[in-house]
Amino acid sequence: MKLTVKEIQAWLTQFADEINQNKALLSDLDTPIGDGDHGNNMGRGVAAYEEAFKNEQPATISDTFKVLSMAMISKVGGASGPLYGSAFMNLMKATKEVDSIDSQEQLGEIIGQGTSGIEARGKAEADDKTMLDVWIPVTEALKKGNLTEDVIESAKEHTKNLVAKKGRASYLGERAIGHVDPGAASSAILFTTLLNVIKTS
Repeated sequence: MKLTVKEIQAWLTQFADEINQNKALLSDLDTPIGDGDHGNNMGRGVAAYEEAFKNEQPATISDTFKVLSMAMISKVGGASGPLYGSAFMNLMKATKEVDSIDSQEQLGEIIGQGTSGIEARGKAEADDKTMLDVWIPVTEALKKGNLTEDVIESAKEHTKNLVAKKGRASYLGERAIGHVDPGAASSAILFTTLLNVIKTS
């Protein structure tokens, strides 16, 4: 594999497309355990990314991540905006000197920086029923060079059986069991589209 700025931008374009196609699903997931607006919020974020991308035309991997980070922070409400924003801000920093990403292992180190950004901002950890329940296993799989769709899907589905420890869902206690975390679902979309790009790079 070889991910240059072209592939990274193709990834984030695919991510934006998939978020737009799945807005209703993401909001439906959010309705029983949150505010019911995760899909619309994420849709606003990716729309802001696409607009800023056209205007700024970033030429490096790092600058591309920065555009997404700023779009998420400025346009996505609730917890998701700051969390995605922090993740991509860390990805921006981790790729300052990077022209291409040449292995899953190298990508794992970079995505791991994004995971650390979410942990620092959200003060959450594994099994708290948050987006981290996808980011952590994806990071680990990449570092071992074996990220697959099954890893991503299993991580997302794992959140269904967890009691939420963070965010609005945490007020529900055990009533949140049986529902996939919406942030985990949007993160699964993020990494499934990444995997699509890896396969063709």
